[in-house]
Amino acid sequence: MNKFWKNDDELFAAAKKELFTAVVGDAMDKMMLLHQFLPPQIQPLKDDMFLIGRAMPVLEADTFEELSIGSQNPLMSKPFGLMLEALDDLKKNEVYICSGASPNYALLGELMMTRAKTLGAAGAIANGYSRDTFGMLELDLPIFSYGNYAQDQGPRGKVIDFRVPIEMNGIRINPGDIIVGDIDGVCVVPKEHEKDVFLRAFEKARGEKTVLKAIQNGMSALDAWDKYQIM
Repeated sequence: MNKFWKNDDELFAAAKKELFTAVVGDAMDKMMLLHQFLPPQIQPLKDDMFLIGRAMPVLEADTFEELSIGSQNPLMSKPFGLMLEALDDLKKNEVYICSGASPNYALLGELMMTRAKTLGAAGAIANGYSRDTFGMLELDLPIFSYGNYAQDQGPRGKVIDFRVPIEMNGIRINPGDIIVGDIDGVCVVPKEHEKDVFLRAFEKARGEKTVLKAIQNGMSALDAWDKYQIM
């Protein structure tokens, strides 16, 4: 707890007003958290989307038929595996963030995200594609993916677990980590470092406004760096 925010609602509201992904990433760089950005092909469905919330990681795996009756794994005979359970378990301010599958089909769709929004989720991220794009845009829920691709996960993939650690290109995402995303990408703020990261990010965002005014008024880049140590 600190004097700037008392809970997630206050932190996330302030972040939406003042922060952007780059400044959060810069704050983590200063703390030597140097590998916190998800793959650059993960982009918002709409340029002005801003996402902040706590990770609810979802682990997906490829399959090769919709129902494999007689499999040693009972999930193989269950449509979508645990996807419906994962959706129904979403809490307020959480991010449905899915990885583990090959990028051959869509991991997010309109009906899924309608349920997520109803539960108060902050948004969703796929390490892969999304579909039902027109309907998703009408939801006005921050959605991040590789782009739009209609091929369904039904016969191609299943959720095999959720609220477990996942990885994207070696970036670890634990349940409860804070996810921040905008047009410049998505970064992961580890839960154990969140207070220091956001204090630094707010400080830098406010400092950048001062530096911007100084440069607009004619100060050189070198003089601005020497005075403010911000660039």
